[in-house]
Amino acid sequence: MAIPSFQDLMLPMLKLLADGREWKLANVIEALATEFNLSPQERREKLESGPPKFDNRVAWAHTYLKAAGLVEAPRGQRGVVKITQHGRDVLAENPERIDIG
Repeated sequence: MAIPSFQDLMLPMLKLLADGREWKLANVIEALATEFNLSPQERREKLESGPPKFDNRVAWAHTYLKAAGLVEAPRGQRGVVKITQHGRDVLAENPERIDIG
């Protein structure tokens, strides 16, 4: 399987956060890697700039979800993410996809 784009990760990430818990971004990365059945080789694949490609794409999905007000960093905690009420409202509409378009 190819590593999903950050836009392909946005809806699955929001659904993962629908439990309302505060998630460490590292745990979100692991849960999404499992959901997408990424192989160890795919998880090790790096960008030319050095960071793991999948981790980078999850980070971008998080950035865009946060900019849209769908997730937040509770109490300003770095590396922690939680769904917002707006995010719950969007999920309640049962979207087929969430992207930047």
